[in-house]
Amino acid sequence: MKTYSLEDLTDKYIGEKGSNERNQFEFELKADILGEMIRKARKEKNLTQEELGKLVGVQKAQISKIENNTKDVRFSTIMKVFSALKASVKMSIDFNTNSHLEIA
Repeated sequence: MKTYSLEDLTDKYIGEKGSNERNQFEFELKADILGEMIRKARKEKNLTQEELGKLVGVQKAQISKIENNTKDVRFSTIMKVFSALKASVKMSIDFNTNSHLEIA
């Protein structure tokens, strides 16, 4: 019985690294994970979506969109959510030119 790595399966069924399909898949996966992290942090602080929305200055529906991986959410709103949850944010960005940027 032959075994396959997750990387092999992802290459085969999603697309190889660098392809448009793979980039889109990885972006959506990261957005989904981010939404789950925000939902978990909100619940740990015993906040409803409505209460968090009031802290951030947006409607409950916007918090729901963030938590459920809707793609039309502004980055500034996500940063306000982190601030309201008193979360520290660390970001790492890799550019195709081998440049790297970290924001903490």
